[in-house]
Amino acid sequence: MTYTHASMDALRQHGDELADATVATLFDRGEVGKFNTLMRYVSTAGSPLPDDLPDVAREYLRATAAPPSWVDWEEMERARLFFIDNNVHISTALSFASMPACYVVPHVARLLSASHSLDYPAKRMAETGQFTVYLMQPDAFEAGSRFVPAVQKVRLLHAAIRRHLSMGGHWDTATLGVPICQEDMIGGQLLFSLLVLDSLHRLNIHMSVEGAEAYFYAWRVVGAMLGVDQSHAPENLESARQFLDLYLTRYMGPSAEGVHLTRQLIELYEEVVPGTLLDPVVSALIRYLVGDTCADWLQVPRTAWDTAVKTVPGVLGLLETIEDRSPLGAWTVDRLGHLTTLFELSSLTRGRVMHYAIPEHLKHDFGLASTIARTGRWTPPS
Repeated sequence: MTYTHASMDALRQHGDELADATVATLFDRGEVGKFNTLMRYVSTAGSPLPDDLPDVAREYLRATAAPPSWVDWEEMERARLFFIDNNVHISTALSFASMPACYVVPHVARLLSASHSLDYPAKRMAETGQFTVYLMQPDAFEAGSRFVPAVQKVRLLHAAIRRHLSMGGHWDTATLGVPICQEDMIGGQLLFSLLVLDSLHRLNIHMSVEGAEAYFYAWRVVGAMLGVDQSHAPENLESARQFLDLYLTRYMGPSAEGVHLTRQLIELYEEVVPGTLLDPVVSALIRYLVGDTCADWLQVPRTAWDTAVKTVPGVLGLLETIEDRSPLGAWTVDRLGHLTTLFELSSLTRGRVMHYAIPEHLKHDFGLASTIARTGRWTPPS
Protein backbone atom coordinates (compact mmCIF):
# COMPACT_ATOMS: atom_id res chain seq x y z
CA MET A 1 0.00 0.00 0.00
CA THR A 2 1.25 3.49 -0.89
CA TYR A 3 0.47 6.34 1.49
CA THR A 4 0.13 9.92 0.31
CA HIS A 5 -0.84 13.21 1.93
CA ALA A 6 -4.28 12.83 0.34
CA SER A 7 -4.81 9.32 1.71
CA MET A 8 -3.61 10.43 5.15
CA ASP A 9 -5.97 13.42 5.05
CA ALA A 10 -8.85 11.04 4.36
CA LEU A 11 -7.96 8.99 7.44
CA ARG A 12 -8.29 12.12 9.58
CA GLN A 13 -12.03 12.23 8.92
CA HIS A 14 -12.83 8.88 10.54
CA GLY A 15 -12.91 7.67 14.13
CA ASP A 16 -14.31 4.38 15.44
CA GLU A 17 -17.98 3.94 14.57
CA LEU A 18 -18.75 1.11 17.01
CA ALA A 19 -17.12 2.69 20.07
CA ASP A 20 -18.34 6.18 19.17
CA ALA A 21 -21.95 4.99 18.91
CA THR A 22 -21.69 3.12 22.23
CA VAL A 23 -20.27 6.13 24.07
CA ALA A 24 -22.81 8.50 22.53
CA THR A 25 -25.67 6.33 23.77
CA LEU A 26 -24.17 6.03 27.27
CA PHE A 27 -23.81 9.80 27.51
CA ASP A 28 -27.24 10.52 26.05
CA ARG A 29 -28.86 8.21 28.60
CA GLY A 30 -26.72 9.47 31.51
CA GLU A 31 -25.29 5.99 32.09
CA VAL A 32 -21.53 6.66 31.96
CA GLY A 33 -21.07 6.77 35.73
CA LYS A 34 -23.04 3.57 36.14
CA PHE A 35 -20.99 1.88 33.43
CA ASN A 36 -17.67 2.89 35.03
CA THR A 37 -18.77 1.70 38.46
CA LEU A 38 -19.93 -1.69 37.21
CA MET A 39 -16.95 -2.24 34.91
CA ARG A 40 -14.53 -2.01 37.83
CA TYR A 41 -15.79 -5.50 38.64
CA VAL A 42 -15.21 -6.77 35.10
CA SER A 43 -11.45 -6.93 34.80
CA THR A 44 -10.92 -10.43 33.42
CA ALA A 45 -12.06 -12.03 30.18
CA GLY A 46 -15.04 -14.34 30.51
CA SER A 47 -16.32 -12.75 33.72
CA PRO A 48 -20.12 -12.58 33.99
CA LEU A 49 -21.38 -9.12 33.09
CA PRO A 50 -23.29 -7.29 35.83
CA ASP A 51 -27.07 -7.53 35.55
CA ASP A 52 -27.46 -3.75 35.68
CA LEU A 53 -24.97 -3.07 32.89
CA PRO A 54 -26.56 -0.83 30.22
CA ASP A 55 -27.73 -2.82 27.20
CA VAL A 56 -25.65 -0.82 24.72
CA ALA A 57 -22.52 -1.53 26.75
CA ARG A 58 -23.38 -5.21 27.00
CA GLU A 59 -23.75 -5.41 23.21
CA TYR A 60 -20.44 -3.59 22.69
CA LEU A 61 -18.58 -5.91 25.09
CA ARG A 62 -19.97 -8.99 23.37
CA ALA A 63 -19.06 -7.67 19.91
CA THR A 64 -15.47 -6.91 20.96
CA ALA A 65 -14.81 -9.92 23.22
CA ALA A 66 -12.70 -11.84 20.71
CA PRO A 67 -9.57 -11.02 18.69
CA PRO A 68 -9.77 -10.79 14.88
CA SER A 69 -10.53 -14.06 13.10
CA TRP A 70 -7.32 -13.76 11.06
CA VAL A 71 -4.94 -13.97 14.04
CA ASP A 72 -1.97 -16.29 13.54
CA TRP A 73 -1.46 -17.78 17.01
CA GLU A 74 1.99 -19.16 16.23
CA GLU A 75 3.09 -15.63 15.30
CA MET A 76 1.58 -14.30 18.54
CA GLU A 77 3.56 -16.86 20.50
CA ARG A 78 6.75 -15.76 18.74
CA ALA A 79 5.89 -12.19 19.75
CA ARG A 80 5.45 -13.26 23.37
CA LEU A 81 8.83 -14.99 23.40
CA PHE A 82 10.41 -11.92 21.81
CA PHE A 83 8.95 -9.79 24.59
CA ILE A 84 10.22 -12.15 27.30
CA ASP A 85 13.66 -12.04 25.74
CA ASN A 86 13.70 -8.24 25.50
CA ASN A 87 11.22 -7.00 28.11
CA VAL A 88 13.45 -4.50 29.88
CA HIS A 89 14.69 -3.10 26.56
CA ILE A 90 11.14 -2.82 25.24
CA SER A 91 10.06 -1.02 28.41
CA THR A 92 12.99 1.37 27.97
CA ALA A 93 12.06 2.04 24.35
CA LEU A 94 8.39 2.63 25.22
CA SER A 95 9.29 5.02 28.01
CA PHE A 96 12.15 6.99 26.48
CA ALA A 97 11.37 6.87 22.75
CA SER A 98 7.72 6.07 22.04
CA MET A 99 6.17 8.39 24.62
CA PRO A 100 8.43 11.38 23.77
CA ALA A 101 7.68 10.74 20.08
CA CYS A 102 3.97 11.11 20.91
CA TYR A 103 4.74 14.42 22.61
CA VAL A 104 6.55 15.76 19.56
CA VAL A 105 3.29 15.60 17.57
CA PRO A 106 1.56 18.77 18.87
CA HIS A 107 -2.06 17.73 18.44
CA VAL A 108 -1.35 14.34 20.07
CA ALA A 109 0.37 16.10 22.98
CA ARG A 110 -2.73 18.26 23.33
CA LEU A 111 -4.95 15.18 23.40
CA LEU A 112 -2.80 13.56 26.09
CA SER A 113 -2.84 16.76 28.12
CA ALA A 114 -6.62 16.84 27.92
CA SER A 115 -7.19 13.28 29.00
CA HIS A 116 -4.80 12.69 31.92
CA SER A 117 -4.84 14.12 35.41
CA LEU A 118 -1.86 16.28 36.36
CA ASP A 119 -2.23 14.94 39.90
CA TYR A 120 -1.14 11.48 38.72
CA PRO A 121 1.36 11.96 35.87
CA ALA A 122 2.46 8.32 36.11
CA LYS A 123 -0.98 7.23 34.93
CA ARG A 124 -0.28 7.24 31.19
CA MET A 125 3.00 5.35 31.62
CA ALA A 126 1.39 2.92 34.07
CA GLU A 127 -1.43 2.26 31.61
CA THR A 128 0.98 1.69 28.72
CA GLY A 129 3.22 -0.62 30.74
CA GLN A 130 0.36 -2.60 32.21
CA PHE A 131 -1.32 -2.89 28.80
CA THR A 132 1.85 -4.30 27.22
CA VAL A 133 2.42 -6.78 30.05
CA TYR A 134 -1.18 -7.99 29.75
CA LEU A 135 -0.74 -8.41 25.98
CA MET A 136 2.36 -10.57 26.33
CA GLN A 137 0.93 -13.07 28.83
CA PRO A 138 0.53 -16.63 27.48
CA ASP A 139 -3.22 -16.52 28.24
CA ALA A 140 -3.78 -12.97 26.98
CA PHE A 141 -6.83 -13.93 24.91
CA GLU A 142 -8.22 -16.66 27.15
CA ALA A 143 -10.81 -16.62 29.93
CA GLY A 144 -9.37 -15.12 33.10
CA SER A 145 -6.92 -12.77 31.36
CA ARG A 146 -6.95 -8.99 31.85
CA PHE A 147 -5.94 -8.01 28.32
CA VAL A 148 -9.24 -8.13 26.42
CA PRO A 149 -11.19 -6.08 29.02
CA ALA A 150 -8.35 -3.53 29.01
CA VAL A 151 -8.59 -3.20 25.22
CA GLN A 152 -12.36 -2.82 25.36
CA LYS A 153 -12.12 -0.05 27.96
CA VAL A 154 -9.29 1.82 26.19
CA ARG A 155 -11.34 1.82 22.99
CA LEU A 156 -14.27 3.43 24.82
CA LEU A 157 -11.93 5.90 26.53
CA HIS A 158 -10.74 7.05 23.10
CA ALA A 159 -14.32 7.41 21.92
CA ALA A 160 -15.19 9.52 24.97
CA ILE A 161 -12.27 11.87 24.30
CA ARG A 162 -13.40 12.21 20.68
CA ARG A 163 -16.88 13.14 21.89
CA HIS A 164 -15.70 15.66 24.49
CA LEU A 165 -13.35 17.52 22.17
CA SER A 166 -15.66 17.47 19.14
CA MET A 167 -18.75 18.64 21.02
CA GLY A 168 -16.97 21.14 23.25
CA GLY A 169 -15.84 23.30 20.35
CA HIS A 170 -12.23 23.16 21.56
CA TRP A 171 -10.86 21.11 18.66
CA ASP A 172 -10.25 22.46 15.16
CA THR A 173 -11.92 19.63 13.29
CA ALA A 174 -11.67 21.45 9.95
CA THR A 175 -7.87 21.53 10.24
CA LEU A 176 -7.05 18.54 12.44
CA GLY A 177 -9.88 16.19 11.53
CA VAL A 178 -11.59 13.96 14.10
CA PRO A 179 -9.80 13.69 17.47
CA ILE A 180 -8.01 10.33 17.79
CA CYS A 181 -8.74 9.68 14.12
CA GLN A 182 -7.68 6.66 12.11
CA GLU A 183 -4.42 8.32 11.10
CA ASP A 184 -3.51 9.00 14.73
CA MET A 185 -4.54 5.52 15.83
CA ILE A 186 -2.33 3.93 13.19
CA GLY A 187 0.45 6.36 14.03
CA GLY A 188 0.20 5.43 17.71
CA GLN A 189 0.26 1.73 16.86
CA LEU A 190 3.51 2.25 14.92
CA LEU A 191 5.10 4.38 17.63
CA PHE A 192 4.62 1.46 20.01
CA SER A 193 5.81 -1.16 17.54
CA LEU A 194 8.10 0.02 14.75
CA LEU A 195 9.67 2.82 16.78
CA VAL A 196 10.33 0.38 19.61
CA LEU A 197 12.14 -1.91 17.17
CA ASP A 198 14.11 1.06 15.83
CA SER A 199 15.12 1.96 19.38
CA LEU A 200 16.20 -1.59 20.19
CA HIS A 201 18.31 -1.56 17.03
CA ARG A 202 19.86 1.77 18.09
CA LEU A 203 20.64 0.27 21.50
CA ASN A 204 22.40 -2.66 19.76
CA ILE A 205 19.95 -5.27 20.97
CA HIS A 206 20.27 -8.51 19.01
CA MET A 207 16.98 -9.23 17.25
CA SER A 208 16.09 -11.84 14.69
CA VAL A 209 14.00 -10.93 11.66
CA GLU A 210 11.33 -13.37 12.87
CA GLY A 211 11.22 -11.80 16.32
CA ALA A 212 10.93 -8.25 15.03
CA GLU A 213 8.20 -9.17 12.57
CA ALA A 214 6.28 -11.04 15.28
CA TYR A 215 6.40 -8.08 17.66
CA PHE A 216 5.07 -5.80 14.92
CA TYR A 217 2.37 -8.37 14.13
CA ALA A 218 1.20 -8.44 17.74
CA TRP A 219 0.62 -4.69 17.63
CA ARG A 220 -1.30 -5.10 14.37
CA VAL A 221 -3.66 -7.36 16.30
CA VAL A 222 -3.88 -4.78 19.07
CA GLY A 223 -4.65 -2.06 16.53
CA ALA A 224 -7.49 -4.09 15.05
CA MET A 225 -8.97 -4.66 18.51
CA LEU A 226 -8.70 -0.94 19.27
CA GLY A 227 -10.74 -0.03 16.20
CA VAL A 228 -8.07 0.54 13.55
CA ASP A 229 -9.46 0.03 10.05
CA GLN A 230 -7.34 -2.82 8.72
CA SER A 231 -7.94 -1.84 5.11
CA HIS A 232 -5.65 1.15 5.71
CA ALA A 233 -3.23 -0.16 8.36
CA PRO A 234 0.30 -1.22 7.27
CA GLU A 235 0.61 -4.98 6.89
CA ASN A 236 4.39 -5.25 7.13
CA LEU A 237 7.43 -3.37 8.38
CA GLU A 238 8.19 -1.80 5.00
CA SER A 239 4.76 -0.20 4.63
CA ALA A 240 4.86 0.70 8.32
CA ARG A 241 8.08 2.63 7.70
CA GLN A 242 6.46 4.56 4.86
CA PHE A 243 3.40 5.42 6.96
CA LEU A 244 5.34 6.44 10.08
CA ASP A 245 7.86 8.57 8.19
CA LEU A 246 5.07 10.43 6.41
CA TYR A 247 3.01 10.77 9.60
CA LEU A 248 5.87 12.25 11.61
CA THR A 249 7.08 14.61 8.90
CA ARG A 250 3.52 15.90 8.53
CA TYR A 251 3.21 16.92 12.16
CA MET A 252 6.44 16.91 14.19
CA GLY A 253 7.21 20.13 15.96
CA PRO A 254 7.39 21.94 19.31
CA SER A 255 4.43 22.64 21.56
CA ALA A 256 3.87 23.83 25.12
CA GLU A 257 1.97 20.63 25.88
CA GLY A 258 4.79 18.48 24.54
CA VAL A 259 7.32 20.29 26.72
CA HIS A 260 5.11 19.94 29.78
CA LEU A 261 4.46 16.22 29.24
CA THR A 262 8.16 15.56 28.69
CA ARG A 263 9.04 17.38 31.90
CA GLN A 264 6.54 15.18 33.72
CA LEU A 265 8.02 12.06 32.15
CA ILE A 266 11.57 12.99 33.14
CA GLU A 267 10.60 13.84 36.71
CA LEU A 268 8.63 10.62 36.98
CA TYR A 269 11.57 8.42 36.02
CA GLU A 270 14.00 10.42 38.11
CA GLU A 271 11.84 9.33 41.05
CA VAL A 272 11.90 5.70 39.89
CA VAL A 273 15.72 5.66 39.51
CA PRO A 274 17.25 5.05 42.98
CA GLY A 275 19.18 8.01 44.38
CA THR A 276 20.00 11.17 42.45
CA LEU A 277 23.40 10.44 40.86
CA LEU A 278 21.86 8.72 37.84
CA ASP A 279 18.92 11.12 37.39
CA PRO A 280 20.54 12.85 34.36
CA VAL A 281 20.67 9.48 32.57
CA VAL A 282 16.91 9.78 31.99
CA SER A 283 17.26 12.96 29.94
CA ALA A 284 20.38 11.68 28.20
CA LEU A 285 18.67 8.47 27.12
CA ILE A 286 15.64 10.32 25.76
CA ARG A 287 17.91 12.64 23.80
CA TYR A 288 19.90 9.71 22.43
CA LEU A 289 16.82 7.78 21.29
CA VAL A 290 14.74 10.61 19.78
CA GLY A 291 17.62 12.74 18.46
CA ASP A 292 18.70 16.30 19.22
CA THR A 293 16.09 18.05 17.08
CA CYS A 294 13.13 16.39 18.77
CA ALA A 295 14.79 16.62 22.17
CA ASP A 296 15.29 20.35 21.72
CA TRP A 297 11.64 20.80 20.71
CA LEU A 298 10.68 18.98 23.93
CA GLN A 299 13.27 20.98 25.92
CA VAL A 300 14.99 17.84 27.17
CA PRO A 301 17.89 19.13 29.31
CA ARG A 302 21.41 18.59 28.06
CA THR A 303 23.51 16.85 30.70
CA ALA A 304 27.02 15.62 31.29
CA TRP A 305 25.70 12.12 30.56
CA ASP A 306 24.82 12.92 26.93
CA THR A 307 28.20 11.63 25.73
CA ALA A 308 28.47 8.77 28.20
CA VAL A 309 25.08 7.34 27.23
CA LYS A 310 26.38 6.76 23.72
CA THR A 311 28.47 3.91 25.16
CA VAL A 312 25.33 2.06 26.24
CA PRO A 313 24.90 0.21 22.90
CA GLY A 314 28.40 -1.20 23.24
CA VAL A 315 27.74 -2.45 26.76
CA LEU A 316 24.37 -3.89 25.79
CA GLY A 317 25.90 -5.49 22.72
CA LEU A 318 28.43 -7.26 24.95
CA LEU A 319 25.68 -8.50 27.28
CA GLU A 320 23.67 -9.66 24.27
CA THR A 321 26.68 -11.61 22.98
CA ILE A 322 27.04 -13.34 26.35
CA GLU A 323 23.34 -14.11 26.31
CA ASP A 324 23.57 -15.51 22.78
CA ARG A 325 26.42 -17.86 23.66
CA SER A 326 25.46 -19.02 27.14
CA PRO A 327 22.13 -20.62 28.16
CA LEU A 328 22.87 -19.69 31.78
CA GLY A 329 23.70 -16.14 30.74
CA ALA A 330 20.49 -15.95 28.72
CA TRP A 331 18.43 -17.16 31.69
CA THR A 332 20.13 -14.73 34.07
CA VAL A 333 19.71 -11.69 31.80
CA ASP A 334 16.08 -12.58 31.01
CA ARG A 335 15.31 -13.03 34.71
CA LEU A 336 16.91 -9.71 35.62
CA GLY A 337 14.96 -8.07 32.79
CA HIS A 338 11.71 -9.55 34.07
CA LEU A 339 12.34 -8.36 37.62
CA THR A 340 13.35 -4.90 36.41
CA THR A 341 10.16 -4.59 34.36
CA LEU A 342 8.02 -5.66 37.33
CA PHE A 343 9.78 -3.16 39.59
CA GLU A 344 9.24 -0.34 37.08
CA LEU A 345 5.58 -1.24 36.58
CA SER A 346 4.89 -1.53 40.31
CA SER A 347 6.52 1.88 40.85
CA LEU A 348 4.36 3.47 38.15
CA THR A 349 1.07 1.83 39.15
CA ARG A 350 1.72 2.24 42.88
CA GLY A 351 0.24 -1.20 43.29
CA ARG A 352 -3.01 -0.24 41.57
CA VAL A 353 -4.82 -1.86 38.65
CA MET A 354 -5.48 0.65 35.87
CA HIS A 355 -9.20 0.58 35.05
CA TYR A 356 -9.27 2.78 31.92
CA ALA A 357 -12.61 4.38 32.83
CA ILE A 358 -14.59 6.51 30.38
CA PRO A 359 -13.81 10.14 31.28
CA GLU A 360 -17.05 11.94 32.08
CA HIS A 361 -15.26 15.29 31.79
CA LEU A 362 -11.94 16.64 30.55
CA LYS A 363 -9.64 19.14 32.20
CA HIS A 364 -10.61 22.76 32.79
CA ASP A 365 -7.87 23.80 30.33
CA PHE A 366 -10.22 22.79 27.52
CA GLY A 367 -13.19 24.75 28.78
CA LEU A 368 -15.03 21.58 29.75
CA ALA A 369 -16.52 20.76 33.11
CA SER A 370 -14.36 19.07 35.77
CA THR A 371 -11.49 15.56 34.43
CA ILE A 372 12.90 -16.28 19.78
CA ALA A 373 15.35 -17.05 17.83
CA ARG A 374 18.45 -14.83 17.84
CA THR A 375 19.70 -15.66 14.37
CA GLY A 376 19.47 -13.47 11.27
CA ARG A 377 19.83 -10.01 12.85
CA TRP A 378 16.99 -7.58 12.09
CA THR A 379 17.79 -4.17 10.65
CA PRO A 380 15.22 -1.38 10.23
CA PRO A 381 13.64 -0.78 6.82
CA SER A 382 15.39 2.12 5.14
